[in-house]
Amino acid sequence: MDRFRMIFQYFQTNSESVMNGICGLLALASVKIYTCLDFSCPCLPHYNMAYGLGIMFVPPIALFLCGLILNRQSLVMLEEWRRPQGHRRKDLAVIRYMCCSIMQRALVAPAVWIVVTLLDGKCLICAFSGSVDPKKFVGFANATLAQAQEMLTRVPCKEDELMRNSTSRRAVSRYLRCWSQALGWSILLILIIAVFLARWLSPCFNQAALLQTRHWSNYIDIEQKIFEETCCEHSRLFAHQCILHFFESMQKEIRQHSFNLPREKEGEEDLLRGITDHDQVNKLLKMWYYEKPPLDVSQVTHRHPLGQERSPPPLAGSCGARSKFTQHTHV
Repeated sequence: MDRFRMIFQYFQTNSESVMNGICGLLALASVKIYTCLDFSCPCLPHYNMAYGLGIMFVPPIALFLCGLILNRQSLVMLEEWRRPQGHRRKDLAVIRYMCCSIMQRALVAPAVWIVVTLLDGKCLICAFSGSVDPKKFVGFANATLAQAQEMLTRVPCKEDELMRNSTSRRAVSRYLRCWSQALGWSILLILIIAVFLARWLSPCFNQAALLQTRHWSNYIDIEQKIFEETCCEHSRLFAHQCILHFFESMQKEIRQHSFNLPREKEGEEDLLRGITDHDQVNKLLKMWYYEKPPLDVSQVTHRHPLGQERSPPPLAGSCGARSKFTQHTHV
């Protein structure tokens, strides 16, 4: 269990590992979707090519967009690219590095889909069965050009009565599947060689510039995360202040509704703000729903139920207040 917890914490803190994991999941999902896909070629002229090429290239576009959407660095890169100059200059090398990294991860799943479809061969057979030269096959020698074209468009349909026991259909299917698999293995080999060269030749270039761009791209990502965490912490502090102000300002209204509030002991902070009754809680919840306080925590003093002015409880000024706030807000 400790080992799994360490792995989970590693993936939580390592953004690059998370993106690689998402990239792998999308690749596996593309293979699973293709194996579950009910491929049914229409076997009609002018429709086979549209269907076959659509199955081959439309899902990769969707997978590519999903890869861009799921990669949080794409938004960080766009913000860095579009932000004003301000007091920090924009480094185009860092932006290019982030863009290349995002594109590489987003293209993995589409590449896997295209390679799998080519190795399977069904899409290419459906798309190009009508484009085969009938003179290369003996079974179409005695047929007219129109008849041969009609028979070729029915090649992907194994259950068709006209082509069910035709040896020419099997010959055309083997011919196109051979080309499809050769193309698929060629693309896979090219991709492997490209990745190999990119990995092994990158140290031969300016390694210092590469380290700098990688460092500052990681810095931009981490800076954005810390900013979001700081905003969340500020929102908790702001909500905590607003709720405290609300409870303090409502004590007078609660007293006017004949609620008996206990007197505060001197030197002891009333953490419950005098709200110690079921009816009082319901009344406060109703007031909170209908009369929420304004988003203004700049007030210095607040009205005590007995009429005296008192300062708000310390939140950020003392260690005790920090520990109490931590106990109440960190769930």
